[in-house]
Amino acid sequence: MTVEFTAPGPGTWELDRSHYASGMTPITEEIVRDAVAKAYREGFARRGVPADTVDMKAVNGFSYTRVRPLFGADSTSKRTPPDWLVKLIGRLHPEMRRRERRATEELETGKAFRATLNEWNETTKPAVLARNLRYQSIDLADLDEDALAVHVDGLIANFFAMNALHHSLHIDDLGPLGVFVVHCRDWGIDTELAVQALIGATPSTSEPRRRLAEIRAAVENAGARPTSLDDVRAVSSAVAEKLDAYVTRHGSVLYSGYELDTPTLAERPDVIVTAIMSATDPSVDDDRGEKAAADIRRQIPEAERSEFDRLLENARLAMDMRDDNGPLTIEWPGGLLRLALLEAGRRLARRGRITEVEHVFELASGEVAPLVRSGTGPDAAELAARAAERAASRTLDPPPYLGPDPVEPPLHLLPPAMARTMDMVVTVIQALFGVKDDARASLTGTGIGDEVFVGIARTAETAEEAIATMEDGDILVTRATSPAFNLVLAIAGGLVTVHGGPMCHAAVLSRELKLPAVIGVEDCLEHINTGDRVEIDPIKGTVRILD
Repeated sequence: MTVEFTAPGPGTWELDRSHYASGMTPITEEIVRDAVAKAYREGFARRGVPADTVDMKAVNGFSYTRVRPLFGADSTSKRTPPDWLVKLIGRLHPEMRRRERRATEELETGKAFRATLNEWNETTKPAVLARNLRYQSIDLADLDEDALAVHVDGLIANFFAMNALHHSLHIDDLGPLGVFVVHCRDWGIDTELAVQALIGATPSTSEPRRRLAEIRAAVENAGARPTSLDDVRAVSSAVAEKLDAYVTRHGSVLYSGYELDTPTLAERPDVIVTAIMSATDPSVDDDRGEKAAADIRRQIPEAERSEFDRLLENARLAMDMRDDNGPLTIEWPGGLLRLALLEAGRRLARRGRITEVEHVFELASGEVAPLVRSGTGPDAAELAARAAERAASRTLDPPPYLGPDPVEPPLHLLPPAMARTMDMVVTVIQALFGVKDDARASLTGTGIGDEVFVGIARTAETAEEAIATMEDGDILVTRATSPAFNLVLAIAGGLVTVHGGPMCHAAVLSRELKLPAVIGVEDCLEHINTGDRVEIDPIKGTVRILD
């Protein structure tokens, strides 16, 4: 059977496998599609970005996105408007003039970002944390069918709200990161050096590992060799208390990705034990960020160093909020929804309404509650067929773009503040996701680190797959990493990814963990197989298969 990949609408659609590799579940597709459109429409307007929103559509189970133009978004015309008309609209249209004023204000003051940051730390983050803990405290086994249906619907609504918040915060954190990188570029500073000045700015990334390192130290001091969480708890009451606090905070979090059909950490106690026994404190005696900042500062004209200091401070704060965001607003709410759906799936399987518990993930958001309450909805055969179709989609090879070839945005035609804003957006997105380069040599990318490393390669699509096969010191080869890979990278000796740029999660975490890596090696999964002996040279940005 031949499957066609057709653009889901006008414009150029870009494949995103860094967040959803393949086979999106119906609920995730629906929630992410609507939340992304809402968040970026509101965020672009308040930040003065000359675009309407970001559209996301699933095509044969794969996520494709496009930036939706502010004007003519649904036009099927292949002709681009003349430059004079674009210029005229940018300077005379009321909405474009409003956005130019907002872009100007944010570039000059940065007040909006500071307001969002303060609100996140003082109000939003504590509220999200409390909400997650409140949902987590509910004993699913005590709920009758009606109460479980209400609970699932509440978690679906929460998952939408948290996805919208997640992307809204990313609009705000991209601003100071983009300003910092673009100013460094204008000062003649390489992006990689600029990003090194942000090392140590993400305590929310390293804090979970620091807690595990404390548990490991206590276990090793006691001479214990735990093989289960019960063994860990048996070391001492203090260790048991630390472990329980960790599980309470991280147990319901999706640890293997952003999808609802990937497991939570509490479902894999063996992974927690492995993470404990391989954890080290990555922040000990680490002054690389300050050294890089001092190096940059020396290269900047003296009169502009105070501006550099201000931009660096904002970028570091934005980086921390960015890394704090995902686990709290996506992976934890998603994990809570997953656990409730599994409870519903077990009950439906016992009643014979579905043949496998996991088939509950084939339901759309509006189908779960009626099926749980009264058995109304798709039958077992239909859900089994949906599951088979979604599984088959994972074997497909999707094209990187659908629709016409991508074109660079015409920044020179925009009013100055919007042009500067778009320049920063494009620059920071390239730093996050990398730039496709057909002329790049095979097995090359962005190097992270300053030492060559040799190890055995382990290819994996998900963190769950990686943790099941990796041994200490192996080189993980994967498409991209998310915060879900934090535990996996604790035992890795090196990292190679298909996607990403110098500011992506994989690059940031590799710097924080002092892990040699080469990021954005587009053909690595085509050439490297599990078991290959591989050399990573982060200085040259190359990967070499030794045998």
